Amino acid sequence: MKNIVLPLVFVLSALVQAQVSIGKDKVSNASVSLDFSTTENKGLLLPYVENKADITENGTLIFDATDKKIKYFKDKNWFDLSVDDTGKVDLSIQTGKVDHQTSKVGVGNPTTTDGILVLEDHDKAMILPKVENPHLNIINPSAGMIVYDTISHQLAVYNGTVWSFWKP
Repeated sequence: MKNIVLPLVFVLSALVQAQVSIGKDKVSNASVSLDFSTTENKGLLLPYVENKADITENGTLIFDATDKKIKYFKDKNWFDLSVDDTGKVDLSIQTGKVDHQTSKVGVGNPTTTDGILVLEDHDKAMILPKVENPHLNIINPSAGMIVYDTISHQLAVYNGTVWSFWKP
């Protein structure tokens, strides 16, 4: 994983409280650790990972740059969320950058869990950015983007070429 620069406001908010909202005044309820604005057609961009061999934390979400797919880790296995195998990504934004292994932003009670952004409370969850019809309304999505489609009520992931939709 490559080093990601986060806005200072976000970092300070994460240090001060166990709940963070981005693009809005407050989180939607007490069970939320990270919440995003619903007024913008933007998604959450997952880290581009070129070598996932050392990732062992259940629940990890990544954009696997080797096969250009969005994946999550569970019980020592990676599961593909992209389905489509025509993904693409421009790795030039991270090529040659130094990876700082100890860099981390944590929200909640600090743990030793590795990651770029770690939501560390065991009784709170993240609410994904909510977008109506992301395949129509996110004009220039980036590979590794993930949102919740408020019209189809599905998880939507973008692999650099196409959107894939998941309904529980």
